[in-house]
Amino acid sequence: MTFDFANEIMNFIQKCMFYLKPWAIVLGILWCINIFNWLIGSRLNVFAIVPRSPSHLIGILISPLIHANFNHLFFNSIPLFILGLAILAREGTYAFCWITLVITVLGGLGVWLFARKGRHLGASGLISGYFGYILMTAYQDTSVVTVLLAILGIYYFGSILFGLFPTNKQVSWEAHLFGFLAGIVCVFVPKIF
Repeated sequence: MTFDFANEIMNFIQKCMFYLKPWAIVLGILWCINIFNWLIGSRLNVFAIVPRSPSHLIGILISPLIHANFNHLFFNSIPLFILGLAILAREGTYAFCWITLVITVLGGLGVWLFARKGRHLGASGLISGYFGYILMTAYQDTSVVTVLLAILGIYYFGSILFGLFPTNKQVSWEAHLFGFLAGIVCVFVPKIF
């Protein structure tokens, strides 16, 4: 029994190592997009989600790539990298892309439909979705790896749960909430890949 646990963990670590470089490149691209945005005077911010504005529906897909400033991007980069890598290593490339798409679309649609007026942008909704997915996976598909990921996720990123409620007018708690709910829904949505 102990050997199976160790095997499962070692297999997961090997998969993390396999995906480490490609996922780091994706994060690097995210930084390049935001450096470019800064150089052009934040003009890409027009792709934010503006609730109930038909011309900003495209923001549902693009807004996770755009951040208000480098501080915003820096604090999103760490949980995005770790939680994303954990899901990528556990689920594989195709399922990970499907999960990311579902969280982005459902979470973004929730923001577009129900959030307060303003510009909503950044990857924090996606991060909350990854967090919700990891927690629900530990409950639905209990294994050593899923439970460990949930425990570590709560320990290191448990403050994400506080972001699901309005605390700061400058923070889109709606993106956090709808992203988190979309992550939970992903566990129950069949993966098409």
